[in-house]
Amino acid sequence: MTRAEAADVPDADAPQTPGRLRRLASRLLSQLTMRSDRLINEGLARADARKWHYAVLASLEEYGPGSQAALSRRTGIYRSDMVGLLNELTERGLVERAPDPDDRRRNTITISSRGRRQLRRLDKVLDELHDELLAPLNPAERDQFTRLLTRLLDHHTGTS
Repeated sequence: MTRAEAADVPDADAPQTPGRLRRLASRLLSQLTMRSDRLINEGLARADARKWHYAVLASLEEYGPGSQAALSRRTGIYRSDMVGLLNELTERGLVERAPDPDDRRRNTITISSRGRRQLRRLDKVLDELHDELLAPLNPAERDQFTRLLTRLLDHHTGTS
């Protein structure tokens, strides 16, 4: 058998997914999510970052300073995890903590100039990772895919 002929023969050891599973949007989304998470997490790790670092920095850049509770609501990061995350970002000089002038029991978190530079760097890293993730789609399809995912998520979370 030639190599070309062998390429046409299904590999008996290769996992085969039944067609009815490949037609389930929920399963496809789940499978893509696993691969996307792995790609993004590994790519950010190479840049000495994590997705939650990016979320906090992006939130501070877009919405301005906030309390730990506000950042938790904006990013979906549990409040109990936010303290450790902010400790990391503070140690790296990416954010600054200061007592809230209106309530001394609360801290206000602000992105630093170093944090802004890191955010721009991570934007580039994520752009490259998303290019890899969405490689089979042309730019119009990528935009449409993102709009459709946003519409579905907004519907199921009650946001718009």
